[in-house]
Amino acid sequence: MAETALVIAAHPDDGEFGAAGYSAQLAARGWDVYFLIATNGAKGTEDRSMPRERLIALRREEQREACRRLGARDVFFLDHEDGELVYTRVLLEQLVRSIRMLRPHAVLTHDPTDIIIRDSFINHPDHRALGTAALDAVYPTARDHLNFPEHLAEGLEPHRVREVLLWNTNQPNFDVDIEPQVDQKILALSAHLTQFGSLEDFAAFSRERWKSEDGRYVERFRRVELQF
Repeated sequence: MAETALVIAAHPDDGEFGAAGYSAQLAARGWDVYFLIATNGAKGTEDRSMPRERLIALRREEQREACRRLGARDVFFLDHEDGELVYTRVLLEQLVRSIRMLRPHAVLTHDPTDIIIRDSFINHPDHRALGTAALDAVYPTARDHLNFPEHLAEGLEPHRVREVLLWNTNQPNFDVDIEPQVDQKILALSAHLTQFGSLEDFAAFSRERWKSEDGRYVERFRRVELQF
């Protein structure tokens, strides 16, 4: 039986920025890789003429295409408002439901720990809210049957995630060499046409972004192997 990985991202394209290379590696190894997108992406444009509903539809289709390019099995959308995501019981239940439905060995998501990342950018509030909720969903909520007991009536049993990988972290402890997947990562990100424009310019930017000090292309995570 194939292992499963679940990428939980706040916005369309976040999962590809954070974990497309590793996701593609897992898919190539035979893992079932799924994406879960929390918001509708409705604020992801500088084009003032873009109708809101058109942008939402475009970003959803771009995310589907990006997942196809990575070999992911499917992508799910929660449709919370972009830029206004908050940690609520509703959001937690949705995340727990997804974990119990898909039963992942590994969850990949935003590191919510710090507001400032690598002294170079501010961690988006949607990222922080989702990362915190995702970690709480992994442990203890999805594990314990008394949390959302209505799931049992639907056949959704408790589930223990074994591994969490957090991207955009100040405390990386797990480097993934994505040299063989860097073109695939760029191709997946380039599916987000509303965000990045021409492939040529974006590819040049991307190659510098993921190059390590020794010239390798890497994705860096804070990896947590759960013992219980």
